[in-house]
Amino acid sequence: MDSKTYQVCATCIHFEALKIDRKMKYLCRRLKYETKPNYSFQCWDPKDHVIRLMKKRGNKNE
Repeated sequence: MDSKTYQVCATCIHFEALKIDRKMKYLCRRLKYETKPNYSFQCWDPKDHVIRLMKKRGNKNE
């Protein structure tokens, strides 16, 4: 599997989901930018469980 399969904001260590006034807000703590879980930026840094999943599935890039 290609690492781009995983490379979305929701799998990044900088992604933060907040509930404000009964609505969800998604933020990138690194960029200080509102984002969406399925967006992708060049600064992607995967969470530990995503790295383990990538290795388990045979991704050679990680």
